[in-house]
Parts: sequence; structure tokens; C-alpha cells
Amino acid sequence: MQAFDTQVAARLADLSPLLLDQLDAMTDRMVELLSKNEPGYRDFIARSEDDLRASTRANLEQGLLALIAASRGARPDLSTSGAREVGRRRAAQGVPLEAVLRAYRLGGQITWETLLTVSRQAGGRHDALLLEIAGAVWRANDAACSALAEGYRDEQRRLAGIDEETRQRVLDGLLDGRAEDPAFVRTASELLGMSLDGRLAVVVALPSPDDEPGLGDVGAELARRGVRSTWGTRSGAQVGVIALGPQCSPDLRERLQKLARGPVGVSEAADGAAGLSSAYRMADTAARTLPAGDRRVVTIDERLPEALLSNSPEISSRLVGQTLGGVLALPAEEREVLLDTLSAFLASDGSPTRAADELYCHRNTVMHRLRRIESVTGRKVTDPRARLQWQLALLGAEHRRSA
Repeated sequence: MQAFDTQVAARLADLSPLLLDQLDAMTDRMVELLSKNEPGYRDFIARSEDDLRASTRANLEQGLLALIAASRGARPDLSTSGAREVGRRRAAQGVPLEAVLRAYRLGGQITWETLLTVSRQAGGRHDALLLEIAGAVWRANDAACSALAEGYRDEQRRLAGIDEETRQRVLDGLLDGRAEDPAFVRTASELLGMSLDGRLAVVVALPSPDDEPGLGDVGAELARRGVRSTWGTRSGAQVGVIALGPQCSPDLRERLQKLARGPVGVSEAADGAAGLSSAYRMADTAARTLPAGDRRVVTIDERLPEALLSNSPEISSRLVGQTLGGVLALPAEEREVLLDTLSAFLASDGSPTRAADELYCHRNTVMHRLRRIESVTGRKVTDPRARLQWQLALLGAEHRRSA
């Protein structure tokens, strides 16, 4: 976009604050018109309105700022990388290319109409000066449409060209530590169609009780919401790498929780591909500490004691045997009653009264059961170390039952 002549630049400089004040209204107008008049966007808006609103606002703002820069004599670099990325995302989300191009042209139309409106509201008597600006608006819009179409078709070719075997091989390489090789990371990024430089998360989903994938068709669901990811399988689990971008982890967890059919572990954000191997181990361990069929999404920090026990099965088995062996050797009915009582007692911070309330029985009943536990384990309920060992042993016993 070239700088404008003096009269046009002065007129546009006067209108600049008014234009920026209309940015939210322009965005609302765009979303409203697309929802009413563009069939290719209706389903997309219903499931991903926030994504559309954010990208629409960003594109409109870029165009306005470019006009303002030109009014000040600058020659702004109108990068089309944003339009290209929108094209790639919309291709992955299944929005028809023709609909996306019409949406971009609508953005140009709304920008021009807003410019005319604020000019008249400001008492402009030289609207003819705006004709030069109109040419700049449409030239920029044409360039963005070309870049968008290029990005859209690139993504279509990528999706058609990469097979599942290649995707799995690349994913395995990232999770096995090959991300230390910059050349491999560049190749992986191109094949997977996602940036591996920013914040990434690894998700491990164990199968459902019906042996279905733990998160179903999660990749397609995230793509429809504008989130890039790649998925495969490892050790019987569904495994994915997700590009977090600006979205926060709680939002990701909420989306995953809605899809979960079995235990799911999610890592903390990794800073680039180099952190994926460690992130995978943490997510995998977290998922495998949950009982089978448990439809929860957890991080390793929420399951540290269970993780320690599950990663040391010999020590866990010995701890359970040495600490609870006497209880576990009792007949099934008495064993379950005592284990439930011990668990409630420990969860109640050692209060027999609160444990009785939890178990719907009398406090004296709890005291009698605790004395029985002391007699068969050789440990005292007043001993802090015994309580710690019991707590860990109960976790170990639960993990063994759920494995």
C-alpha cells in the first residue's frame, strides 16, 4: 500500500480514531452477516464463533492500521501470512473455500462502508478524496484473498498427501526425543501442518471400557475449533500433540473432559518440540494412575503419590504387603469394611467422629474397627509414620485393583 497524497492523508488522519472506535461494531456486523447469508459458515459459527470473531477482528484491525500508517506517510508492510494461516485453518475445519473468500471480500466491503459512514458523521465535504482510499482497500483485500486461497490449497494438499503411517512415524520421533534435531523438527512441522516452536501439550488417553479410543475423533473436534493437533497411538493409548497457541490449559482440559471416554493424562505446556519427550512421559504416567474406565483428565501434579507407586511396582507391592498384609488376608467382607474405615479415618485427618459421619455409623464402631486394624497390622493409629504408610498403601492397593 502506497502512502497517500497530502489531502487524502490529512482526511484519513482525521478519521482514524473514529475508524478504530468502530472495530467491535464492524466485527459484530461481519459475524451477523455471515451467520445469516453464508451457508458455509453457519455450522462453523455454531461451534466456533469465538474463533471466527477473533480472526475477523484481527483481520479488520490489520486493515485499518495499515490505512492509518499510510495516512502518516509510511509504507506499511501488509503481510499476508495471517490470511494464509486463516486459509489453512479453514481448510482443516472443513469450511468451503468459496465461503471463506466471500467472507474476506465482505470484510473489505464493511471496511469501505464504515469509512464512508464515519466520514459523513464527521461532517466531511470531500468524500471524493476517499476514492483513492477505496482503491487501496480493495487492492489489499485482493492480496489477502490470494494468500488465503494459497494457504487453503496448501492445507488440502497436505491433508491428502500425508498417510497415517507417516504421521505415526513423525509423532513417534517427536515423543522419543528426536525433537533435539532441528532438521527433524522442521520436517515434522511441514508434514504435520503445525508449528512446533511455541507452547505444546501432550495428551494420552487410555481406551474406554468398550475398548474405544479414549477421546474419540478428538483431532477433528479440535480442528473445528481452530486448534491444531496431531494424533496417533502408543502402547494401546491414543496420543496427541496439541499446539496451545494463546489458549490456556484450563480451556483445553475442559474441552478434553467433554470428550473423555476413559482415563486421560495431559502434560503441562512444553516450550517447543524439545520438551515433548518429557511431556509425553508425564501425561502417560498421569493417565495410567487412574482406575480403568475413570473418565477424568488429570496432570501429573495431581497424581504424584500414585505416580511414584505405579512407577515402582516392586516397592509398591512390598509396601502394600508389609503395611496392609494382615488386613488383606482377612475374609472379604471384613477386609472391605476395615479398608473403607481406614480410608475414611485418614481422609478425616484422623478424626473418628468425622469418619463415623462419613461411614454412617457410630463413633464407637469406628474405634472398634481401628483397634482391629491395629491388631492385624502391628501399627498404631496415633503413629504419624504408620498413617503415612497406610495412606500410600491404600493408594497402591487401589492401583493394583484397577490395573
